[in-house]
Amino acid sequence: MKIRSVDINNRRKEFSVLTYSGIRYTFPYAKSTPRPDTSNRIESVFVDKELANEAITYVLQSSDEGSIHIEQILEYNEDPAYLADLLTYKLTLEAQQRIESSGLSRRQIAKRLNTSLPQLYRLLDSANTRKSMNQLVTLLHVLNCHVDMVVKNKAAV
Repeated sequence: MKIRSVDINNRRKEFSVLTYSGIRYTFPYAKSTPRPDTSNRIESVFVDKELANEAITYVLQSSDEGSIHIEQILEYNEDPAYLADLLTYKLTLEAQQRIESSGLSRRQIAKRLNTSLPQLYRLLDSANTRKSMNQLVTLLHVLNCHVDMVVKNKAAV
């Protein structure tokens, strides 16, 4: 996700980030490092082109500099799509680790999944966000894993 613009709100002590999809997110100063405060205010803030417009960078009066990636902002704001992608990513990493320790070849695993080897590689690609949870659960089942989802209230986490 790319960032279009960033503003600061010193009264609320937060950054206000606008994405190209038109969604505005906030991120508090308290979660940033180095942390701006009344004795060390933000001198400038900008969308960092060197970080592919996926982060903001700010400079404090003390010349300290900090960057905040869009993933930190999405996680803080509990963006549902980002959290779903994060869960898929974690399941993918677990599947990769289980394959390494299973002793089975990737060809055998693909055969048990009734799919092709290239499709298995796409399923194991952590950058691929177009796979389904169903595919990952099936893969983990083939690897002798029991996958159980637990849903909790946010206060319990």
